[in-house]
Amino acid sequence: MDLEQFARELSSDSASIATGLEASFRVIVKEIEETAKEEIGVYQPAYGPFDDWAPLAESTKHDRIRQGYSEDEPLLRSGKLRDSIQSEVMGLAAIVGTKSEIGLWQEVGTERIPPRPIIGPAYVRRIGPLIEAIEQAIFKGFRAY
Repeated sequence: MDLEQFARELSSDSASIATGLEASFRVIVKEIEETAKEEIGVYQPAYGPFDDWAPLAESTKHDRIRQGYSEDEPLLRSGKLRDSIQSEVMGLAAIVGTKSEIGLWQEVGTERIPPRPIIGPAYVRRIGPLIEAIEQAIFKGFRAY
């Protein structure tokens, strides 16, 4: 194989790699979205750089009961926050998140609310499979020369 033919093969392989990566991203990003949604309503342990969730304050528990919600399902009331979590893949870029201000306040905390991150830990939990998918797409893309 000469250099010109090798360059054409690499060009073809890079398109194949990009297609494989995008397909893998779609699956894994959806898994990250679902993982984040599942975290709502259940106290989360420390994971990676994220601390475990602090218990709800007694005043919050009483307010939840007064409004007709269960006493101790953190971040879960109507399901609006959970349902606001979405994912999107655009070529080789992907994002999982929420446009909800409440989601931001819970993720990072405020002066009155301890952080109860949902998006960050979901990414950390799924980073291994994401890296594996990238590796597989690259290896499949480069055929043996």
